Amino acid sequence: MRPALLDPLFASLASLPGIGPKTGELFAKLLGQESIDDCRVIDLVFHLPHSLIDRRNQPGIAHAPQGTIVTVSGRVDRHQPPPRGKSNVPYRVFLHDDTGELALTFFRARGDWLEKSLPVDEQVIVSGKVDWFNGRASMVHPDFMVKATEAETMPLVEPVYGLTAGLSPRTLRKAIEAAVERVPSLPEWIDGPLVARQGFPAASEAFSALHHPRDTLDLDLQTPARRRLAYDEFLAGQISLALVRQTLRRVAGRPVTATGVLSEPVLAALPFALTGSQQTAIAEIKADMATDQRMLRLLQGDVGSGKTAVALMAMLAAVEAGGQAVLMAPTEILARQHHATLVKMAEPAGITLDVLTGRTKGRERDQNLERIESGETNIVIGTHALFQDNVVYRDLALAVVDEQHRFGVHQRLRLTAKGISPHMLVMTATPIPRTLVLAAFGDMDVSKLTEKPAGRKPIQTVIMPQERTGEIVERLRAAIAEGKKAYWICPLVEETEESDLMSVEERHATLAGVFGNAVGLVHGRMSGPQKDDAMQAFKNGETRLLVATTVVEVGVDVPDATIMVIEHAERFGLAQLHQLRGRVGRGAGASSCILLYKGPLSENGRARLGILRETEDGFRIAEEDLKLRGEGELLGTRQSGTPGFLVASIEAHGDLLEIARKEATYTLEKDPQLESERGQAIRTLLYLYRRDEAIRFLRAG
Repeated sequence: MRPALLDPLFASLASLPGIGPKTGELFAKLLGQESIDDCRVIDLVFHLPHSLIDRRNQPGIAHAPQGTIVTVSGRVDRHQPPPRGKSNVPYRVFLHDDTGELALTFFRARGDWLEKSLPVDEQVIVSGKVDWFNGRASMVHPDFMVKATEAETMPLVEPVYGLTAGLSPRTLRKAIEAAVERVPSLPEWIDGPLVARQGFPAASEAFSALHHPRDTLDLDLQTPARRRLAYDEFLAGQISLALVRQTLRRVAGRPVTATGVLSEPVLAALPFALTGSQQTAIAEIKADMATDQRMLRLLQGDVGSGKTAVALMAMLAAVEAGGQAVLMAPTEILARQHHATLVKMAEPAGITLDVLTGRTKGRERDQNLERIESGETNIVIGTHALFQDNVVYRDLALAVVDEQHRFGVHQRLRLTAKGISPHMLVMTATPIPRTLVLAAFGDMDVSKLTEKPAGRKPIQTVIMPQERTGEIVERLRAAIAEGKKAYWICPLVEETEESDLMSVEERHATLAGVFGNAVGLVHGRMSGPQKDDAMQAFKNGETRLLVATTVVEVGVDVPDATIMVIEHAERFGLAQLHQLRGRVGRGAGASSCILLYKGPLSENGRARLGILRETEDGFRIAEEDLKLRGEGELLGTRQSGTPGFLVASIEAHGDLLEIARKEATYTLEKDPQLESERGQAIRTLLYLYRRDEAIRFLRAG
């Protein structure tokens, strides 16, 4: 049960003043939720300001710098309404101080309201951005206007928050103020000496300090308030991961002893020799599985480093020991692709592989389920449908999860909850630096595949400005005439007013004008079957050029595609560009990747794209990406700078992550059920950061 103390924070957001049905939709959009019903007061408490308006800046009209926000105290001289019937002409109010004159400019404003707010001959204080035209100062729609007699009602220092279209800063600020007032005095879950050493304020004080900055220094990531909350967030994450591990470890694994009876014929038939790092990874996995502790290992390998072959050897070991294995992929299309690849590779072993996804229906599904339950199926490949309640395994010894960061850590625990305790191998094609592995997975054992399999050709990468798109289309015309295949990647689905990015639909239309029916289209808004059909047509060669969003980044294998064009490359993270580039260069043909950018590029932008031209080493690219952009990109989360973190930043607070990890281990050794007074406080922390899944494990254990 969530402590009653936190109830005010988990009340619906609609319980705050000024949030009705209409503004509710805007708040939901701002917080990335479907509807206001999914938003809680706590969500606004975690919506932190990113900058500050300082109205103490009062230089005098003549000395106000262009484009800065200033506060002006002056006397109103005259009003100049627009001529009758000319609503497009602005309403102007002129005022002066000792240094000069300022025109306040209002579009579509009500004259009577302005006359009341800014009476002629009255001393007023206005605040807003000053622009200079032909030596004259102007302020369009001031943020604040008050009579000098009411000066104390104007906030001098005001935090600035991320907004969404239609939501006014004032409405948001009012709601956030109300939300922060609801933060109760919280029990202390951090060890006393650590609080003293780090100079941490209490948690409720830290929230208040971050929402009431006094100057820009208060917004620095290294302020005690920010570090305090970053540590809390790391601690909540590390405790929940440690509880998960504790539960995984508590259920004994079963030793899996590989005999080689299935893997040897498969290895002998492979058209390539395993690389050194593949052999090492297989040895590490087999050694882990041979003990009665459950394996929990992360297999990191760059695009095309041969993770599938390693996973197959692990799965064959499980089958040799008399068990079954599953491979779970994030999408239907990937699951079916893995199935096609593995059936071919595993043929010499003479075992049964089935595929099970949300779209396996009717008779086929029933037969699959029967074969899985009887043990006739040795290896099952599928999506999360593999772990639905009606799927019963005869003896599941190993679960392999592909592309982990697209599944929550907790999804892999549903397995344990079913009373199944297989060994677990998590595969990711995103090379993740060590600090990120810690943050996202806790202390997981890691195997790395660092070499490319034999026969992979290097991919030539070139960087070109958007203006040369025409040349690229001509080059594609020649390539397609020779029977080659190409991808063309765009960042958006449809053209929007605010954005000048090229949309997929628009690009598809222009290219179809040149290449006709040879152009296919795939994007995230299409239904599963539509996507599959479009991919299949490209794979079969019915289409030769596939225009797509980043949906193709995760794994569809078209070995004869040799050209990758990425539009607006400057808008993508390096790790993502590297993943997309890895879709080509999978067959025997020489491949190229063209990064189109819209100039002018910043220094940082130039450096980032340059790294891709220099190297194909995913681990180096990931480290550089972490330095240049923040961890959000690497783990595929939207905002730059956070793998699902609300306050913490791995670059800024990496030192705290290590402390939190040790603290979590130590705490659970001393108090495994979190029953002591401090243990109870830590339970409150887990609820505060919505890690309550972990608390269920306390009970389950």
